[in-house]
Parts: sequence; structure tokens; C-alpha cells
Amino acid sequence: MIWTLIDTQFDTCHHPAVSTRVKRTYNLAPRTVHAVRELSDRYGVAPSQDAVVELAVSELQRHVREREESVTWELAAADPAFQAESQALEETYRAADVETWPPEPV
Repeated sequence: MIWTLIDTQFDTCHHPAVSTRVKRTYNLAPRTVHAVRELSDRYGVAPSQDAVVELAVSELQRHVREREESVTWELAAADPAFQAESQALEETYRAADVETWPPEPV
């Protein structure tokens, strides 16, 4: 009988030489490609065109998240249970706030 060892261990290599980037291809309008190149080369918004795109996506994601949070806070402001809980917390910690705020000058 022939024995074969099978390695079932799961290891992940986190070596700095291994790229953590993913190559993708997108079909962009020529004016968008021009704008990305201009933002990187002419205005120095980011060190590379890839970095411009990453920055733009990050900013768009932040904008969407902030809008979503804004809607959540608007709904909370109209919720009587949330208002009651907020009032209870304010009353509970009002004395502690007076003791610590504003801070004493150093």
C-alpha cells in the first residue's frame, strides 16, 4: 500500500512583497479618463491615477454613508421612544457634565 500525505493546513502568507491590489478593467468615458489623468498629473491630487480613483470612490462612499446616517438621525429625531431615552440620558449625566465641562485651564 502507498501512503500519501495530504497537507490540509490552511496558511495565509502576509508578505510585503505580495501585492494586495486587484487588477480590474473598467470602460470609462474618455472625459473621465482625461479628468483622472489631469487630477493626478496636473493637480497632484493623488500620486497616481489609481490613487485618484481610490480617493474618488472613498469620497463617494463617505457621501453615501453620511446621507444614510442623516436619514437614520432624522427618523430617530421623530421617534418618541428615542426622544424619551435621549432625555433620560441627558438628565442622568447632566451633573457629570457640569463637573467636567468646560475643562479647567492648565
